[in-house]
Amino acid sequence: MSSHTLDVTLEGGIARITFGHPSSNAMTVALLEAVAKAIDGLKNEAVSVVVLQSEGDRVFCAGANFDELLALKTSEEATRFFNGFANVILAIRRCSAIVLGRIQAKAVGGGVGLIAACDYAMATESASIKLSEIGIGIAPLVIEPAVSRKIGVGAMAEFALHPKDWKTAQWALENKLYQSVFESVSHLDQAVDALARELSTCNPEALAALKASLWEGTEHWEALLGKRAEASGRLALSDRAQQIISDFKNKS
Repeated sequence: MSSHTLDVTLEGGIARITFGHPSSNAMTVALLEAVAKAIDGLKNEAVSVVVLQSEGDRVFCAGANFDELLALKTSEEATRFFNGFANVILAIRRCSAIVLGRIQAKAVGGGVGLIAACDYAMATESASIKLSEIGIGIAPLVIEPAVSRKIGVGAMAEFALHPKDWKTAQWALENKLYQSVFESVSHLDQAVDALARELSTCNPEALAALKASLWEGTEHWEALLGKRAEASGRLALSDRAQQIISDFKNKS
């Protein structure tokens, strides 16, 4: 399996974390752990804004890597895999800097969870989203708290129970998953850069205080997401899920 890429740059109080994987930026255990470690590694830096972005222009994140899902053999391996998504969400939560999501293209499954964890998400009009988990025999359990926190339980049910349907960027904007939508990547980049620069001039203690207030009520998430990862692992190891994922992968 080809290796992932991860790049972290620091400039003027702004950190940029860029992740990539040849399989449509699908997340492996190693990549998820690297992203969480990169975010946590900023705590000793003079950073007040983090831009989370991915490589390429076709897909922001295709969610869980199917090769790794099919390779899971034990409950420990499966729990570790889904804990990868939990750990990125928790790293964003405990990061004192404001995390801006730069969403240049479509996102699926766990990729939607990463977007939801960002404090402020900016996207292009082509950045459609889909929660495909129910359709492949698992469920979006780990990311559900992050997504529901942004869009509400009703919209989450509508979203998750139509696993074959793409929701448009406009739907994501109307339901507050995205805070801004732009017609092109160039316009998106201009807006992300402008907001990052503006926020980097603010009092970082004030930004941290605001962020803490926005995340109130999530103090139990470490335990909650850990339990959700275990439950997701059990589903992923089931014969039905493994067969569906295998068939889906072979068709794609």
